[in-house]
Amino acid sequence: MTSNWFINASYFAVALVFILGLKAMSSPVTARKGVIWAGFAMVAATVVTFFMPGLHNTGLMVLAIVLGGGVAWWSGKVVKMTDMPQMVAIYNGMGGGAAAGIAAVELVRGVQHDPMTSTLLVLGAIIGSVAFSGSCIAFAKLQGLMDKAIRLPQQNNINFFLSLLTFGVGLTIGYSDAPSMFEITLFFLLALALGVVLVIPIGGADMPVVISLLNAFTGLAVGFKGFVLGNPALIVAGIVVGASGMLLTQLMAKAMNRPIKNIIFSPITGEAAAEGGEVQGTMRELSALDAASLMRYGQKVIVIPGYGMAVAGAQHKVWEMAQLLEEGGVEVVFAIHPVAGRMPGHMNVLLAEAGVPYDKIFDLEEINADFPQADVALVIGANDVVNPVARTDKSSPIYGMPILNADMAQNVIVVKRGRGAGYSGIENALFYKDNCRMLYGSAQAVIGDVIAQIKTLEA
Repeated sequence: MTSNWFINASYFAVALVFILGLKAMSSPVTARKGVIWAGFAMVAATVVTFFMPGLHNTGLMVLAIVLGGGVAWWSGKVVKMTDMPQMVAIYNGMGGGAAAGIAAVELVRGVQHDPMTSTLLVLGAIIGSVAFSGSCIAFAKLQGLMDKAIRLPQQNNINFFLSLLTFGVGLTIGYSDAPSMFEITLFFLLALALGVVLVIPIGGADMPVVISLLNAFTGLAVGFKGFVLGNPALIVAGIVVGASGMLLTQLMAKAMNRPIKNIIFSPITGEAAAEGGEVQGTMRELSALDAASLMRYGQKVIVIPGYGMAVAGAQHKVWEMAQLLEEGGVEVVFAIHPVAGRMPGHMNVLLAEAGVPYDKIFDLEEINADFPQADVALVIGANDVVNPVARTDKSSPIYGMPILNADMAQNVIVVKRGRGAGYSGIENALFYKDNCRMLYGSAQAVIGDVIAQIKTLEA
């Protein structure tokens, strides 16, 4: 009795600290503190679990913790910032896979549950499997191991019937007294296939939203498994992560002005992008010296980072350039679109790593009104989030999506590796406007050249 009281009290404290940590993660100022709190809470929950009466296989549990913790620590140390989105995707998938694995063990053991628990067991197994296989596909796309979007013939019909079949088989074995190994294997193969089929048509423009949605799936799967196992810590942690992930997904979908169902069932692909109207005009280049002059002799510069900055690892150079401009009396701020990059908050993480103060980073709603007063909008590796066709071209796949008003600045400088369309395949009308000039090359090298030119202007 004393042991159960201690365990439940500890789980309650852990859940409280975990919620406080998650709340702290909502602000860049306190995010690091929140991660540490949540991490210690999870360690405490793991340690407390070893005090549960009747626990078996403790040696295997310790071995799994050591191996998993070692791999996580090593990969966290060596991962590049440009690879962070795919790392988040695969780690999220591991959580979903663990939840599905727990469900598989329960089904193989043939433990009888009441109807509600059996339903949650099956739902957790499906959601966890979808999160696992879907996250693996997201990882492969982000890592460049497979095409950005692969749309099957009759894609939505396949999604519907595969979902129906998976739920049907799942409920059959969930309410069965003794499901066979064949039935259980078939069920999990169908659930894993469902995750693959749902994610393979998703293109680059929708990837941040999909990663957030898969994270919500993992949280829900873990919460359902906590209910099945009667573990309060898993219930609270899973439901909180699931709810916050779903809220973030809705906010990001709103930022794209696209319902979540459209992102899943009508994703932006290269083919969809090609259906938009053709862009008229010519791209015009400028030199690093011209770019340096426009910014150095201006009063306000708004920097808009995108995935191109991440790929080039140029965030440190960008901040060095910003500091040089500020020393010359130029106001420099950073504008972040909610879906910039390949995962939620990707650009914020990169800028924080480079040392950019939080009070210089603004989101879309805060900064958009300032663009007409800006002398220069410096776009570094961004595409869809500054594409004005989102306001004007109803045939464009991104029509209605709120964008950063870079085109309203007095001058626009776009740092871009080449002349091709962005990750989503949509041509950007901003690049052809009269007030826009292109600065081609890797962002790190290009910004380095601009820095050198700024120094010569000040000499």
